[in-house]
Amino acid sequence: MKLLTFYSEGQLKPGVLTNRGILDISGSYPTMIEAIERYRGLDEFLEFALEEESDFFLDQKDLELGPAIDCAEKIICVGLNYRKHAEESGMPAPDYPILFSKYRNSLSGSGETVGIPLEAEQVDYEAELAIVMGKTAKNITEEEAEDYIFGYCAANDLSERSFQFRSGQWLLGKSLDGFCPLGPYIVTADEIEDPNKLRIRASVNGEIRQDSNTNDMIFKCEALVSYISHYMTLKPGDVILTGTPEGVALGYPEDSRPWLRDGDVVTVEIEDLGSLVTHMEGE
Repeated sequence: MKLLTFYSEGQLKPGVLTNRGILDISGSYPTMIEAIERYRGLDEFLEFALEEESDFFLDQKDLELGPAIDCAEKIICVGLNYRKHAEESGMPAPDYPILFSKYRNSLSGSGETVGIPLEAEQVDYEAELAIVMGKTAKNITEEEAEDYIFGYCAANDLSERSFQFRSGQWLLGKSLDGFCPLGPYIVTADEIEDPNKLRIRASVNGEIRQDSNTNDMIFKCEALVSYISHYMTLKPGDVILTGTPEGVALGYPEDSRPWLRDGDVVTVEIEDLGSLVTHMEGE
């Protein structure tokens, strides 16, 4: 199943992508969190709706999509989690996952426009696989982790490098408004055979910048979920960004780094998870 959010009358509403269009489920599931927590009922609801002549199916081209999940309690990011990205950054592969966070203000959806702050001169793209949690997880093992994951989606860990490296804390360069595009939808875990073997790419204005596979991750999805759960309780709707492969602007020679500019269009594509599009605009 593919779940998403869309804007309607100034609010974000949850929906399900089907071959008949997007099914508005907000009448029974007001938020995406509720859809995740009551997923078994949602499956039956969808089956019933597809059998009936329903007015609740909407044409996607008429909708503005929101972030794949809009009300996550935590957005946890993993740094230097691809071997080749660590190499291009001139840093050793970490012994433990490097964790940092983004806030809800950074969430944006596929097709949305993200503003580049006036002082920003080094805005970078980072294609990432995002994990969406489905159940409360505390102190779980890697073998148990799969049962706690609701699904996966594409993400772009947009970063302003000069802000990021002003100090030892990365937060400022990572949590600017709109700097965590998620989407276009969440694909439930049962539809993904192996999240650790997915092609992942990023392009800017049609030019491929990143082209890799999640099998280059140092810490696999199950290991990340287990590790994080030992230090903080993961809840339904929490999001884990699993790191980015090589090819970011920061990895280019210093005199030719292709930082994002006004008018650039960034597309993140992950096998089986669709294309996440972000329009950059100078403020």
